[in-house]
Amino acid sequence: MSDLPTVTVPGGRVEYDDRPGDPALAPLLFLHEGLGSVALWRGFPQRVAEATGRRAVAYSRLGHGFSEPPPAPRTAAFMHEEAAAVVPALREALDLRSPVVVGHSDGASIGLLHAAWGEVSGLAVLAPHVFVEEFGLGGVRAARTAYDEGDLRVRMARRHRDPDAAFHNWNDVWLSDEFRRWDLRPELPGITCPVLAVQGTDDPYGTTAHVEALRDGATGPVELLILGCGHAPHLEAPDATTDALLAFLAALP
Repeated sequence: MSDLPTVTVPGGRVEYDDRPGDPALAPLLFLHEGLGSVALWRGFPQRVAEATGRRAVAYSRLGHGFSEPPPAPRTAAFMHEEAAAVVPALREALDLRSPVVVGHSDGASIGLLHAAWGEVSGLAVLAPHVFVEEFGLGGVRAARTAYDEGDLRVRMARRHRDPDAAFHNWNDVWLSDEFRRWDLRPELPGITCPVLAVQGTDDPYGTTAHVEALRDGATGPVELLILGCGHAPHLEAPDATTDALLAFLAALP
C-alpha cells in the first residue's frame, strides 16, 4: 500500500508525491519510465528539489505503483493520450504552471509530446524514445523473458499494486504490430523550449539515434549529454546526470 495522496485524472485516481519549493521558480514535473512509479525514481525528484529549491511533483500513471488501474487495456496511442489528457489534468489539479518536465524512457516520450503541445518552461529527457528501433525491441523482448522466467515479476510486485497489469500494459503494446508505426519525429518541431537530452551508450532499449533525432527535429535549443551507462542515467551515472540537470535548470530564464 501507499500513503501518498491521490488526485483524479481522466480514467481514475493516481498517487503523487509533492515536494514544496519557491513559488517564484518553475516547478518540476517528473514522468516515470514504462515499468516505473513514484517509488521507482528512488528519491531522484526529492534530491533535485532539495538542490534547486524548486517544487517537484512525481506521479504514478494509472496501472503503476499504487494508482488505480487503467479503465481499459492500453493501445499504441497511450503516450499520446497521457500527454494530451492526463498530464494537463494533473497540472490543472495541482496548479503546476509552466513546469519544467523531467521524463525517463516512456515518460521522456510523454514529455516530448506534452512539450510540443503545451506550455512548459523546459524539458529534460533521460533515455527518450522517439521512434521504434529494432535494437530497442530486443531489450523489450528480453524484459518479457525476465518477467516470465526470471525474478522481474517478484521485484515489480514490491512496487506495483498489480505487477501483471503494469508489465503487460507496457510490454504487450511495445511488441504489438500496431506499435511498429509509432514515431514522434513529426511532433518534434513543436518543441520550442530549452531541452536537455541524456542518453547512455549501453542502453538496451535504444541508441543515441533518439536524442540525435530530437536535436535535429526540435525548434528550440537541445543540449545532448552522452554517458557510458545503461537505460537509467539518473541511477547508473547519478553524479553526471544530476550535475547536468542542475546546470540546465540554473540556466533557464
